[in-house]
Formats: sequence, structure tokens, C-alpha cells
Amino acid sequence: QVQLVESGGGLVQAGGSLRLSCAASGRTFSGYAMGWFRQAPGKEREFVSSISGSGISTYSADSVKGRFTISRDNANKTVYLQMNSLKPEDTAIYYCAAKTTGWSTSARQYDYAYWGQGTQVTVSS
Repeated sequence: QVQLVESGGGLVQAGGSLRLSCAASGRTFSGYAMGWFRQAPGKEREFVSSISGSGISTYSADSVKGRFTISRDNANKTVYLQMNSLKPEDTAIYYCAAKTTGWSTSARQYDYAYWGQGTQVTVSS
């Protein structure tokens, strides 16, 4: 069993930055990949970024490449999403998720068995 708790969301102006955190508890953190997803009002949840168990490999959606950076601290069982140059279209609830079936990255939601409760990010224009 894995418990995930996100934090760091809030209201920011376009062009600003936020850093999201996701604290995990339970199973060996370094043994599985982590991902960030988001869901905007009226839209389906979509992939944002993923990081392998070791932290060496990352994969991000084209819409956030060059602006968002995923990282992890295995000693503290935490994954981060640094978001820079935020745009109004980044407004969404952001969820972190754990892919406990393996350490490799994935953009597929069904690969992730555990999800946090989400944190709201609002970008004003």
C-alpha cells in the first residue's frame, strides 16, 4: 500500500512559478516510478510528467517540455514538479501517482495504481 499527499498548489500569475511536492509513504519508494497528471475543468485527466525509480529517466508531455521539471528525493520519499513560465492553460488539479509495477516511466494512467488527492493550480492571465 502506498499513500500519496500532494502540496504546493496555489494561485499564480502567468509567467510565474510553482513547485509541487508529493510525499509518499508505504512501500520502498525507489523501487517504482512516479508520475504527475492534471485535470482541467471540463476535460479529461492528462499526463504531465514521469520519473523512473532511480530518478535517472524522465518523460514529459510536449505541452510542458522546457517549462516543467520532475525530480525526486528517494531518501525523503518525495517527488517534485517544478513549474516555470506558467500559462493560464496550465490551470488544473494536479495529481501525483505511483507506478508500483516497475521502475520505468509511463504516460499511461492505467499503469499507476496509487493516486494522491490532488492539489489545485490556478494561473491567472
